[in-house]
Amino acid sequence: MKKAGGAALGVVASAYLIPSSVFAADGFVAPSNRINLGSIGVGGMGTGHLRDLVGRAEARVVAVCDVNSQRADNARNIVDEAYGEKGCAVYKDFRELLARGDIDAVFIATPDHWHILCATAAAKAGKDIYCEKPMSLTVEQGRAMVSTVRRYRRVFQTGSQQRSSFYFRQGCELIRNGYIGQVKSIVVGIKGPAGDCDLPAERAPEYIDWDMWLGPSPWRPYNDRIRRSWRRYWDYSGGEMTDWGAHHFDIAQWALGMDESGPVEIYPPDGKREVTYVYGKGVTLTRKEPKEWKDYSVLVTGTEGTVEMHREFLNTRPAALARYQIKPGEIHLYKSDDHKQNFFDCIRNRRLCIADVETGHRSVTVSHIGNIAYRLNRQLRWNPQKERFEGDEEANRFLSRPMRGPWQL
Repeated sequence: MKKAGGAALGVVASAYLIPSSVFAADGFVAPSNRINLGSIGVGGMGTGHLRDLVGRAEARVVAVCDVNSQRADNARNIVDEAYGEKGCAVYKDFRELLARGDIDAVFIATPDHWHILCATAAAKAGKDIYCEKPMSLTVEQGRAMVSTVRRYRRVFQTGSQQRSSFYFRQGCELIRNGYIGQVKSIVVGIKGPAGDCDLPAERAPEYIDWDMWLGPSPWRPYNDRIRRSWRRYWDYSGGEMTDWGAHHFDIAQWALGMDESGPVEIYPPDGKREVTYVYGKGVTLTRKEPKEWKDYSVLVTGTEGTVEMHREFLNTRPAALARYQIKPGEIHLYKSDDHKQNFFDCIRNRRLCIADVETGHRSVTVSHIGNIAYRLNRQLRWNPQKERFEGDEEANRFLSRPMRGPWQL
């Protein structure tokens, strides 16, 4: 009886630490044991997430949110049709969704300038978070996100799904175990930074709350090209430098074992090559303009061979390395074959995800400081421990951006 009582107390105590809706057993997930989800931002990427999530037995989408009522209604219809019932709630303001006590976790797929506010509010509301990459709009925002997630002890997954790909994990394990010798250089195929917006004013459609869409970014009159192509503009994104850069710079960091650090110097384009980073051991990381899909790769060159990683292939020199099986006593990196499943597993075991908040922050920081080098067009020295540029206060001013009221960190 004494042992049984102790075990019972352990179960009761656990229930106070982790919501009862996150426990599953024997592959069957009772309705009361599912992970209840809210989806914030249901455009192209957000809708893609929804179509996947409604097919997962262990999760249940109960609410969606978007400032575009057409997208929100479409998302609700996707959820209700998948479940065969009308139960999905719709919100325009993410804060109302986060106020619900029955939601365990959220998927955030808004434009980049909203990530910081949605993610920190979710953490404070006790929700676990899957946030699309690029994780932040600035270095300061990224560090604030890390601090808030850690303070409130939330599980966080950055949407850098290449970490859950065999090609990228295998390639990075080969590199980390020294199979191409000492790493000398890395070249990533991504396009460049965002630019300033000077589009003319247009009439905003009634189904979009334009002021809410802008949120913390500077006020600007509506233009449909902004809404559809916001990644091109500095106010809302860093261009492909942060969009694809958050993927490929992330893999470069993983290959170098730099998940909690970064480069120390950045050189702007010099006519021969694009922005180039230098790491502490002299390794260079250079952006290369891709001409076609196969060029969106990460090419790592060492003293004894090369590894080229892509979403559709892994090329190595020597060629046999691509099929090599890493031995038990060698370095094995965090293994995940399903990015969302890894998130759900970590909600249950309260461990760090494969693309934890610190990892996501460090990876997109590489993108951010490269964009700053583009804007200032000069060499910069970066201190990855202090997360500051050395001896360059003008550059340091770009590490943060003011927010339009009433929004603030």
